[in-house]
Amino acid sequence: MNDQETNRPRADRRANDRESVEARVAERLGGRTIALVGMMGAGKSSIGRRLAARLGLPFVDADAEIEQAANATINDIFEQYGEAYFRDGERRVIQRLLDGNPKVIATGGGAFIQPDTREAIRDGAISLWLKADRDLILSRVRRRSNRPLLKADDPAAVVDRLIAERYPVYAEADIHIQSRDVAHEVVIDEIFTTLDAYLDDKPDEGGS
Repeated sequence: MNDQETNRPRADRRANDRESVEARVAERLGGRTIALVGMMGAGKSSIGRRLAARLGLPFVDADAEIEQAANATINDIFEQYGEAYFRDGERRVIQRLLDGNPKVIATGGGAFIQPDTREAIRDGAISLWLKADRDLILSRVRRRSNRPLLKADDPAAVVDRLIAERYPVYAEADIHIQSRDVAHEVVIDEIFTTLDAYLDDKPDEGGS
């Protein structure tokens, strides 16, 4: 028997274990939504889209929904109306998305920081914090120019400030997962394992 044949049963067992965990989590979610929270660049949209696919749920990017509702980009909303106006629209959009129909939602970096939005997420979803370290965030956000809060002379200083302000609030999320530069499926497998353990302690609460 060659090494490939020897390793195949082990690989099959891992695949079966993964499928069992996925099926168990999907069944035990009980109609609940999962809301991903965390800093810009943490991977909420890319991870959320793949997580939703594996759960067989719709995926919604809250920022995209805000832009569609306002018929304007987030940058334009910030520049024309200011952050307070944007946060109010963000709150209303997220409350609308938490309509009792299960889905995976990727929220903007500042959404969970707002008390009213955080309460809505707490009442209507399982919150999942994708926690990214400073260097990972900077390496990712520097590739894009659509981050209104980073339009500053020293983006690194802005990221440091936001981490200091936001991480204690993100820590209130139900589940914490470390975001890192690995294959997305590695992180998603970890999410399923953590969700499985979380649902042991938090059985279906009537679809809330």
